[in-house]
Amino acid sequence: MEYRKFGSIDWKVSALGLGAMRLPTKKILPRVDWDESIELIRYAIDKDINYIDTGWIYGLGASEKVLGEALKDGYREKVFLVTKLPMFLVRKSEDFYKYLNQQLKSLQTDYLDAYFFHGLSRNSFKKVKELNLIEKMEEAKNKGLIKHVGFSFHDTLPVFKEIIDFYDWDLAQIQYNYMDTAVQATHEGLKYAHEKGIAVVIMEPVKGGKLANPPEEALKIMKKASNQRTPVDWALQYVWNQPEVAVVLSGMGSKKMVNENVESASNSGINSLSEEDNNIISELAEIYRKSILVQCTACKYCMPCPSGVNIPENFAVLNNVAYTGEKGGMTFLINRRYKKLAKSKKKLNKEYPNGNASFCTKCGECLEKCPQEINIPEELEKVDAILGKGKNISEYYDLNSD
Repeated sequence: MEYRKFGSIDWKVSALGLGAMRLPTKKILPRVDWDESIELIRYAIDKDINYIDTGWIYGLGASEKVLGEALKDGYREKVFLVTKLPMFLVRKSEDFYKYLNQQLKSLQTDYLDAYFFHGLSRNSFKKVKELNLIEKMEEAKNKGLIKHVGFSFHDTLPVFKEIIDFYDWDLAQIQYNYMDTAVQATHEGLKYAHEKGIAVVIMEPVKGGKLANPPEEALKIMKKASNQRTPVDWALQYVWNQPEVAVVLSGMGSKKMVNENVESASNSGINSLSEEDNNIISELAEIYRKSILVQCTACKYCMPCPSGVNIPENFAVLNNVAYTGEKGGMTFLINRRYKKLAKSKKKLNKEYPNGNASFCTKCGECLEKCPQEINIPEELEKVDAILGKGKNISEYYDLNSD
């Protein structure tokens, strides 16, 4: 395992961290498989992964509890453990300890190595200030309940800089990969945080799995490279190549994934990519950009939709159709994924939006919330035409554009 500088924190952090959002699930019911997950977590730690990230909602609320069991028998002392204050549930300042105390109980620990504000955006950052939650973090530090303070982030660069400058943060967690260097915190934000001595934690290094399943054109580019790598390794090595990156999170659901990612981490290093490698990655990024129809990063700021539309899922299905091509993937995606979305009011759940694009009323509530400035109602209309009514993608998008 390679280890890296951890900002101003005195901890030799593994280049690879375990993201505990996608733990193994039971085949019959989509619930976390406790026994398999505990075994997997300990296996990852035995492979010298020493940074673990979780959150209140991960695993439908099971992730923290599973980790509490997995970190018994001396494993807790081997890792830097992070969980997050669920900002979407916080209504008053007293909620801070309500959630922190429950999370400590679930994790079966007396302290957290770091406690994050989960998913800070312009709106949730206002809540941090209005409810004096920084003061609560400081108080918890003084009580020994947490050692370091950080935040995860989903918004734009100006908001990121505003948050960075507001407080003397220890850690910041951002989405970053070779496709997302100019969205959300951006590469500029990565450098900005690093220059202030903040340990930058990377999430979505493989863009939610998209970079692990490249289109045929991208595979051809990879095959011509002198250094042969898997699609996942190309993505990970790009992130590890950046000197500003402290640790890269991966949601590993099997021992095979752990082994593959640990091997990648062992071969990683700052500025270790050759000029040819960087050129290959630039070509791959251009190919992916052509196949992404809607630049949605699934940050979910547009949610919940008052009409019950699962906006990110609708866009994800459409983009995946573009990856596979109209003929090859269309039938599979419509039948297996798009049809899982509610298509009748009887099955629609507005509290936990599950509807397909046809339910969009063009109310416009989502427009001001989207950090990517996507015209969501307009794009949902296209989704409904293509996936709901069987229109050709080429009627709405130029798939051959450069």
